[in-house]
Amino acid sequence: MDRLIAAEVFVTIVERGSLTAAADALGMSRAMVTRYLAQMEEWSAARLLHRSTRRLSLTPAGEATLARCKQLLEIAGQMVVLDGSDADAPRGLLRVACAQSIAQQVFGAAITEFLRRYPQTAVDLVVDGRAVNLVEERIDLAVRITNELDPNLISRPLGICESVVCASPGYLAAHGTPLRVEDLAVHNCLTYSYFGNSLWKFTDPKTGEPVSVPVSGNLSANESMTLLAAAREGAGVALQPLFAAAPLIESGQLVHLLPRYEPQTLGIHGVYSSRRQMPPALRAMLDFLVDWFKPRARSMRG
Repeated sequence: MDRLIAAEVFVTIVERGSLTAAADALGMSRAMVTRYLAQMEEWSAARLLHRSTRRLSLTPAGEATLARCKQLLEIAGQMVVLDGSDADAPRGLLRVACAQSIAQQVFGAAITEFLRRYPQTAVDLVVDGRAVNLVEERIDLAVRITNELDPNLISRPLGICESVVCASPGYLAAHGTPLRVEDLAVHNCLTYSYFGNSLWKFTDPKTGEPVSVPVSGNLSANESMTLLAAAREGAGVALQPLFAAAPLIESGQLVHLLPRYEPQTLGIHGVYSSRRQMPPALRAMLDFLVDWFKPRARSMRG
């Protein structure tokens, strides 16, 4: 971890009196502040703070470390930044985490274009169905489709993801076609934790009011592409991101069900742990993805 940032974090914790206040002042998540403090204590081989439910106080080692950190920050502030037209050019490695659906349907093309635009950057794409821990797994940016963001992390809206209920023609021939959302309760629904394991949410076309339907089935998974493939093979009814299901619907492999009902819309977010001294490559990636999703919003919304 960056020792200069760690020094700034430690000084801010002491000045603000708590890790939460330091996180707010620095534009970091509390988890990241905690991580920097733990790293400072590891470097110092000593506990730096006495922690109680009401206040923080410095240990003797903390007093010495605070003085050294302030001296380090003072020296850093006096350093002359070398002039150069590309001093802030995006460069270096970015570790980006996302689900398989985003990786397959969006990031293959998006990351390729980003790397063409910024040839001094590199991307390590971590594809995982779970919400990875950004700090522990050294993730610079996670792209998540959700309306329930971790309040301890920082996010930037990238776009909107609409969903669609679908099933294969074979499944519908064998089990009938649901005509109302309430009919889903008696169908074999393929559930995915990102959308809610047992409750699918819609907007009633007549009243405009939200309506929730409890669903169940014999197959669940933590990755939507697995359920999409199972739905295509006739396993049951799936609730899927529209951008992933649309090609199969257009080809006739899946049927769009309940088109008059609007499934809950989810946000696409870029999630990261700190605004403080954000690397130019990360800032460029966020700006790029916002621009990338804008012209594609119509197709993603159907």
